[in-house]
Amino acid sequence: MLRIKAFQGLSPTPPLAAEVACVPYDVVDRDEAAALANGHPYSLLHVDRAEIDLPRETGPYSDAVYAKARENFQLLEKMGALIRESEPCIYLYQQRMGQHVQVGVATVCHIEDYENDIIKKHEKTRRDKEDDRTRLIGTLSADTGPVFLTYRDSASLDGLVANVRKGAPVYDFTAPDGIQHTVWRVAGAQAFVEAFGRVPVAYVADGHHRTASAVRVGRERREANPAHTGHEEYNWFLAVLFPASQLQILPYNRAVKDLNGHSKEAFLEAVGRAFTLKPNGPPTPAHPGEIRMYLDGAWYDLAWKPAPDADPISQLDVTGLQDRLLAPLLGIDDPRTSKRIEFIGGIRGTDELVKLVDSGKAAVAFSMYPTTVDQLMAIADAGQIMPPKSTWFEPKLRSGFFIHTF
Repeated sequence: MLRIKAFQGLSPTPPLAAEVACVPYDVVDRDEAAALANGHPYSLLHVDRAEIDLPRETGPYSDAVYAKARENFQLLEKMGALIRESEPCIYLYQQRMGQHVQVGVATVCHIEDYENDIIKKHEKTRRDKEDDRTRLIGTLSADTGPVFLTYRDSASLDGLVANVRKGAPVYDFTAPDGIQHTVWRVAGAQAFVEAFGRVPVAYVADGHHRTASAVRVGRERREANPAHTGHEEYNWFLAVLFPASQLQILPYNRAVKDLNGHSKEAFLEAVGRAFTLKPNGPPTPAHPGEIRMYLDGAWYDLAWKPAPDADPISQLDVTGLQDRLLAPLLGIDDPRTSKRIEFIGGIRGTDELVKLVDSGKAAVAFSMYPTTVDQLMAIADAGQIMPPKSTWFEPKLRSGFFIHTF
């Protein structure tokens, strides 16, 4: 069963919460991160993306970046923007995006639950990105960004959450992107510990690199500590757990830089052999089994059907695209490492795909139907691995409301 516990971490002083809390490090590039942090000295982006405070020619994985991250992290404490909690606690974290509302429990989970598949994963990680977060977490001795976990709905947990939400929140503000963030602090939280102890499994929804990196740091600290007991804080990592019924998944679209030596005509002919190809389709798929392709100023409808006895992973549209088109036609054999493919979160819309292709930055782009939560859990339960970037969850968890240190 799942283990959680209260922790005595760092949190922003309430007047500065909106300044400290920032978007996840991996949803913005360097220029976007710099623009968001400009004029906001308390933003945690100065820690999570410390390269924005260094000369532009500084490599994102250079020693100077991690040293600057530690310096900026310590500065936030010295300035009083981040303060230590007076006692161990957990939090409720509510996000409102238009009509969509989701409420999760922010806590720490045990690294062994991840290693033993009590916390299940559905994606592989890219080594360079995992190495980066491993080094940052180790340098800071802190988890600054929470992992996004989900679990099958629990009536007992729903009741506990509803009761806490009757009280006054510690933070409540609407960010510039229009998403409202509300946080309640729950001291001790033994009832939540016991209720999650009856949850058999949880699933990594978003944050596979953060999870794998936190677990690596925990292992490294264990190996380096001859007095290791298993009770140290490095055995735990920061997460927010949401009931599955509340999650909202958007598509994760793709763009490829070139046609792998094919002419437009030869490429379309090959695509027509792999899919039912129709020109002039709308930009957004209406159902599973439909993919939209943008090529040379026009949209195309690519339809396909998996085999009736297909396993969960083979039923995904992203799998169909990868196996039928990206690998055999465009030579994207490993999308985790290929530099010729770009993944675009659905929050950016299909206009972003048009922009990439029309500008010449990409030769072709694909608009996907979103993977469902049920598909995600079925794949994880089967021990299978999705193609990378199969899901885009919205709203994203802001970093900085609660920081786990060890």
